[in-house]
Amino acid sequence: MTGMPIPRTRGSMIKDAPDHHDAELVLRLYELRREAVMRESRRYLTAEFWPGSLVDALAITKGDHPGNAAYRQVTTYWEMAYGMARHGIVNPDYLAESTGEGLLVFAKFHPWLAEFRAAVSPRAFRHAEWIATQCEEGRTIFAVFRQRVEERAKTAGGQAGRSK
Repeated sequence: MTGMPIPRTRGSMIKDAPDHHDAELVLRLYELRREAVMRESRRYLTAEFWPGSLVDALAITKGDHPGNAAYRQVTTYWEMAYGMARHGIVNPDYLAESTGEGLLVFAKFHPWLAEFRAAVSPRAFRHAEWIATQCEEGRTIFAVFRQRVEERAKTAGGQAGRSK
């Protein structure tokens, strides 16, 4: 960290530096990501699902979409993990260093965030957005993923939202 204070949420005390408790939490989060169903859900949402429009982004939230279970599992996992940082349980920069995948998922929905929240939930991606905007390491990682998603959308044309 450069010494810039991280904005705090109401009542939280953001940790200025990681300690062994942070390491234990991050290692546990890593272990949970290795579970077979979670691994497959993560693969689907990071490698196969590329929304090209708000319609594509909203479609995965419907129960009949083949990726709905993966969407629910992965997005709630990352919201839980990033919420730990937002509420001062784990150092945000330390967490972001090894959990950028959640920011890739957020980058895929980011172009339509306001409309997505209006249609799905005003709380959608709120912790991921906090990491992406209020955490130095999160901003850096998110910028890279946002650019990759934008480049993919340009090169994929009308195929951006189709599962491959």
